[in-house]
Amino acid sequence: MKKVYLFDWGDTLMVDHPGSHGKMCDWQTVNAVDGASDVLALLSQFYSIYIATNADNSAAVDIEKAFIRVGLAQYISGYFCKANLGCGKADAHFYPSIINLLGVKAKQVTMVGDSVDNDVLPALKAGLDAVWFNRLSIEIETEFKQVKTLRELC
Repeated sequence: MKKVYLFDWGDTLMVDHPGSHGKMCDWQTVNAVDGASDVLALLSQFYSIYIATNADNSAAVDIEKAFIRVGLAQYISGYFCKANLGCGKADAHFYPSIINLLGVKAKQVTMVGDSVDNDVLPALKAGLDAVWFNRLSIEIETEFKQVKTLRELC
């Protein structure tokens, strides 16, 4: 199997609008993060793309509906969330469960997310590669990869 990219959902591929409540697929306004469409279009030609989210109130079908609304679903092979894994990113079983379901080795998987604590560190601990989407250009010393725009992934 080819290499796999896991992407966080909120504020990584889609804008998490403050003040919006409920399932993102039902929000009045949904937007893709700048560069998401271009990057997913390119990466999906060479890699499998999945969503790995900590969203509490959305099942995979709800997440897919939100991605359909912004025109990104065509690039995504599947959706992993609390509803279908039975655990969130803070649980040590989250990433191993995904690896097991995909039938790949941890080193074949790269997690991309905007949160060091929720996305990057747990992925690294599980043996995955990880990239911090540091869209706010926070200046901290890190030992892991980081990008300030999604386009830098290409």
